[in-house]
Amino acid sequence: MSSGAATYDLGNLHGGLRLDDEKAASTAIAVQVLPIPQQLILPIQQHVGEPAHPIVGIGEHVLKGQLIAQADGSLSAPVHASSSGKVLAIEPWPVSRRRGDSAPCIVIECDGEDQSIVPVDAPAPFNTLTPDALRQQILAGGIVGLGGAVFPTGQKLMQAATMPLEYLILNGVECEPYISCDDLLMREQAAEVLGGAQILMHALNVTSCFVVIESDKPEAIAAIGEAMATLDDARITLKQIPTIYPSGGEDQLVQLVTNREVPSGGLPTDVGCVVQNVGTAAAIYRWICEGEPLISRITTVSGPGVATPMNVVARIGTTVGDIIASAGGYTDQAEQLIIGGPMCGKSVTTDDVPLVKATNCILVLNQTRPIGAEQPCIRCGECATVCPIQLLPQQLFWHASADNENKLRAHGLTDCIECGCCDLVCPSHIPLTASFRNAKARIQELADEKARAERARIRFESRNERIENEKRQREAELAEQKQSALSAGPAAITDILERQKRKHDDQDGDE
Repeated sequence: MSSGAATYDLGNLHGGLRLDDEKAASTAIAVQVLPIPQQLILPIQQHVGEPAHPIVGIGEHVLKGQLIAQADGSLSAPVHASSSGKVLAIEPWPVSRRRGDSAPCIVIECDGEDQSIVPVDAPAPFNTLTPDALRQQILAGGIVGLGGAVFPTGQKLMQAATMPLEYLILNGVECEPYISCDDLLMREQAAEVLGGAQILMHALNVTSCFVVIESDKPEAIAAIGEAMATLDDARITLKQIPTIYPSGGEDQLVQLVTNREVPSGGLPTDVGCVVQNVGTAAAIYRWICEGEPLISRITTVSGPGVATPMNVVARIGTTVGDIIASAGGYTDQAEQLIIGGPMCGKSVTTDDVPLVKATNCILVLNQTRPIGAEQPCIRCGECATVCPIQLLPQQLFWHASADNENKLRAHGLTDCIECGCCDLVCPSHIPLTASFRNAKARIQELADEKARAERARIRFESRNERIENEKRQREAELAEQKQSALSAGPAAITDILERQKRKHDDQDGDE
């Protein structure tokens, strides 16, 4: 971003910033479909929850769209092959996680034929399925939230269906600089987005849907408007909102569209809303209506370090290096590689990482923060002014530095959406968001440790209770035997004593 890009604009929300969008270069040409790569790297965990379980073996030939890792656990999502080829390995591979560690991946050598698996049955019209059956079908397609949250969509819909719902909100807001994949999706695939909206409304039993787009996207607004006129579905309404970062956040979007505030620690479903990204809706349409699981996505490739910024359709599992090569390669300004946008993205040190379901942008920058060393806080209060959650970042920073969990909770750390607004306006260049992210991780580690200790306590008490029950049962049986022997007479008592003596002798012999 250029210096001085941010200006204050409260709009209809507290805080937020107007940022230079930096999107003209990547939106100048149509979405480009990339060729099949030589190799695909498919992490078995591209979603919130438990990793998927591989069901293919090394050396096995797989087809495009074939299930290669099935959902494992109550919160998980399956993984499908993005093209046909041979499984070379199932091994750890660098992935774009915040800590930069590796994760188990299925490595496929593509054969170039791109042969698809033949579906068992043609997809049934979605409106012939019950909402529950439709939700189960969406889960089977490996669909996750493509706006960045990557929560398994099937499970999200199942949880939402237990609540009283009024609105489906399709999020077409891309307020973070450089990212333009949803803008191009809406321009070129508006019918698929609206088709996905209809499927989601049926799955949720709701009769009102808002497609929300920022006012600085006239081409997307026009394309969605034309598709709505063709579809002629009165349940779907187009809404424009101001271009203010981070208005695309789920809670912020609910407030802008419905004037309802999501409670602290709550979800949009608590106020009758379900929010889905427009890319998720289009992916649902392709799966339910065309039988194609989530095996590719539109991704923005941009930044001064890329020769030809553009949006591309890339197979899930294609390496970032291959994608950048298709965009003309690196320029001499390439200094930092980021997966995601400049505000919320993750910096990575290698372009061998694969594109995953969450990858909405590949950004190559020459710098990401204003030049200047970190200085002590001057208590200017600018961070609180721009915070869209109305937190006090200055207070949170002090308590994070002191590792004071109670104070952090009291000041709403868990409500922080890590948007980075406070970082951008801080004149002391304090990395506030990183501090909050680390504090959240520490609190989660403590919570996990407490949960493990509680599970261990329950197991210990259950074992002791089982031993006591067995002891009481043995004592009751012995008492019953004695009572029976007393009733039977002296001969029976002698017989019982002899049997017990033989039992003890046998046990001594075994030892």
